[in-house]
Amino acid sequence: MRKTEKPETPHARNEEKNASVGEDLNFAAVDVETANSNVSSICQVGIAVVRSAKITEVWTQLIDPDDFFDPYNTAIHSINHNMVRGCPRFEEICDKVAEYLGEIVVSHTLFDRRAISKAFAECGKSLEYETWIDSAQVARRVWPEKYAQRGYSLGNVAHDLGISFRHHDAGEDARVAAEIVLRACAYKELGMDELLRRETRPKPAKLQAKVQVSPRRLEPTAGLRHGEEPRFAEIVVFTGTLSIPRREAAAMAVSRGYEVKENVTRKTTILVVGDQNPGRQGNRKKTSKHRKAEDLIRKGQPIRILGESDFRRLI
Repeated sequence: MRKTEKPETPHARNEEKNASVGEDLNFAAVDVETANSNVSSICQVGIAVVRSAKITEVWTQLIDPDDFFDPYNTAIHSINHNMVRGCPRFEEICDKVAEYLGEIVVSHTLFDRRAISKAFAECGKSLEYETWIDSAQVARRVWPEKYAQRGYSLGNVAHDLGISFRHHDAGEDARVAAEIVLRACAYKELGMDELLRRETRPKPAKLQAKVQVSPRRLEPTAGLRHGEEPRFAEIVVFTGTLSIPRREAAAMAVSRGYEVKENVTRKTTILVVGDQNPGRQGNRKKTSKHRKAEDLIRKGQPIRILGESDFRRLI
């Protein structure tokens, strides 16, 4: 049965455009779900394969993370120990993941890049790719200021583009990340070469000068060449017992261009939880900042919760 036709919108017109401008759009979009705040505790991976500007396959696999499931994470994606019992561990499928991802990889925010890269490292392998593109930043550049109040979360962008999906299913989220890039390319009539040129272009000299004065204003880069570490306009909050003095941790973050704040707000993008914090061991004894961040995430804020060790690896 055909759906009732909706009034034509700019996005709908772009979707109907001849795909010739994007026939060279070949990439893979990836998304992961994790069992807890350890970014490598992957319990589900989803990959959407794009060939000639069309999604040709979506592959989803449950994974046994060999780690505890935080009730908060389970409440988001509904995956628990019983569901992954008997499923492969990441090291058993890492070669297949690498084969799917190829040279150009897309994810919505760079959380999935960190998770996949760390999971590969723990298997004693490295993930080879040419460029990693952040679909959230692609949307930000194509539709600037559109989400200034609500943020460029996957749900917000998908809603505005009229993309229906089942959020927090890795395969579905990967499909939407791919769709966002395809819609953006159709809207701007971009091929792969032009997309990569825009998303990996050097920062303007004027911006570089500003960074020296105020690292917090660093403009994020959506495209990353293999081996490059991202630099963000991230707002970081620390909570729990850290293995190093809080002041030292903050200094490390600032040295990478991050802004450090004392309290969790809607502007927070990363909450770093001390590895010694009891809340990371699967019980409910979480700090007030941790609980507030989880509450904001439930309301749609794109906050990532990382363990201290994961954050230090990132730094």
